[in-house]
Amino acid sequence: MSYDGLWEVRMRPQGSPAELERRRLRAIDLLQRDLPVHVVAERLGVDRRSVRRWKRAYRGDGRAGLRARPASGRPPKLTAAQRRQLVRAVVAGPEAAGYRTSLWTCRRIVDVIRHQFKVVYHPDHVGRLLRACGFSPQRPQPRAKERDDRRVREWIRRDWPRVKKTRAPRRPSDLPR
Repeated sequence: MSYDGLWEVRMRPQGSPAELERRRLRAIDLLQRDLPVHVVAERLGVDRRSVRRWKRAYRGDGRAGLRARPASGRPPKLTAAQRRQLVRAVVAGPEAAGYRTSLWTCRRIVDVIRHQFKVVYHPDHVGRLLRACGFSPQRPQPRAKERDDRRVREWIRRDWPRVKKTRAPRRPSDLPR
């Protein structure tokens, strides 16, 4: 909606549909106690226009006008149980899924989803799916195959203090340079 060159952005409020319905019913309860719209809006942390809209809906359709509606949009391709299985597969690692290296890629996860659940995802969407499951992108640390961590720790403990440059002692600030 546009007015006076400004845009009104309508965003879905936070909370489940049931919580949102409870908030609307609470608003009606407060309005029926003769509280003004602005006080109800302030108490519930919503805009006055929302309270007025709920009031109109209640007058027109009663409780049915305030009922929770299912979220719009395309339903998820994976069920909640399948997402939990996917999380377990990702945590188990790529080797457990039959890959030779321990690096997950979006394409590998697409393959796992296709094989386990018979569902096709585009690799670009897998990042969003994984973020929704609580994962974040990681970059592997490059390491030489020949690296011996025990010898590295030994060198740091024994040789590093001898090689490391030390800072020059600080001069008092009142001395001229």
